Amino acid sequence: MFNNIYDGKKVIVTGHTGFKGSWLSNWLIRLGANVVGISNDVPTTPSLFIESDLQNRVKNYEIDIRDLSSLSEVVTYEKPDFLFHLAAQAIVSTSYEDPINTITSNVVGTANVLESLKIYNQDCIAIIITSDKAYDNVEQVWGYREIDALGGKDVYSGSKGAAEQIIKSYYHSFFKLQSSKIRLAVARAGNVIGGGDWAKDRIVVDCMLSWDKRKSVKLRSPHSTRPWQHVLEPLSGYLALALKLKGEEALHGESFNFGPRSDQNRTVLDLIKDLSYYWSEDAPIKTHEIVGKSIFHEANLLKLNCDKATMLLDWSSTLSYQETVEFTSRWYYDYYHNCDNVEKLTLSQIERYESIAKKSGLQWTE
Repeated sequence: MFNNIYDGKKVIVTGHTGFKGSWLSNWLIRLGANVVGISNDVPTTPSLFIESDLQNRVKNYEIDIRDLSSLSEVVTYEKPDFLFHLAAQAIVSTSYEDPINTITSNVVGTANVLESLKIYNQDCIAIIITSDKAYDNVEQVWGYREIDALGGKDVYSGSKGAAEQIIKSYYHSFFKLQSSKIRLAVARAGNVIGGGDWAKDRIVVDCMLSWDKRKSVKLRSPHSTRPWQHVLEPLSGYLALALKLKGEEALHGESFNFGPRSDQNRTVLDLIKDLSYYWSEDAPIKTHEIVGKSIFHEANLLKLNCDKATMLLDWSSTLSYQETVEFTSRWYYDYYHNCDNVEKLTLSQIERYESIAKKSGLQWTE
């Protein structure tokens, strides 16, 4: 996989204790990487980080990325070959409750990662992950391209758009210079689902926590449409992007979207009905109830155009919508009912995902 490029390499993952960071760390370990994690805490209880025993399988630094001195010291000391920046305040509702923390985490934190790389200035491939929410969403029916306007109407979207501007300015001011040994690219994705997520105000999490207690889940926006994708989809894109970036300098400074096929757009209500199929014996008779509108602004439609990733990276989404739902719901069902080894459960889904992708003939599976 990935031409064995990660085997024996030092890889820093910021935000490694989070949902996506934990899946990425598990996958990198499977690929033979020496993973170094930087996070300020374990954000949820339970957490995939703890449940899959990552605390004993990666080197951990408990650092807030807003602490430039400590962050820079670790990056320089560890001498990474690759760096994936995922650390962020990632919950939209939290951005309304604490906008300053969201802005400093997502904007200043990203600037500190870039500054740390500038100070380090050794051969390193850096993938900076932002979000599909970075786009100025006017709810157009076609997918947003990498050249479309950035920014947003809410604090979370604004923080991601601002982070993008910081990345752009650092690239042109420092990393584009011949004296820089850092190569970087930006990755955008969103509406990621999968087992092991316990963050608040996420519909899949709400379903699983409710159904485990045989209660119905409360819906606030049942008819909102989302391009649902399994967490392994964008992660395969991040890993494939780093692989290509190492060999092709022309991709330095570029941004890429990673999203599902357009036919995978489904309403929240459709998703819940499909998830409940795998809980048919244990879910409550009434799986959901509609409780009114969201108290904060949420877009009804947001999807990405991923043609650039397809053309330049030979990347495309691998799982069908039904496979995405099955992967997600079965992980949680197994966790709550008959799982005594979460690491094994998680790695088995990674292995199955690799097998499905390999049948598609994607370059990164070689």
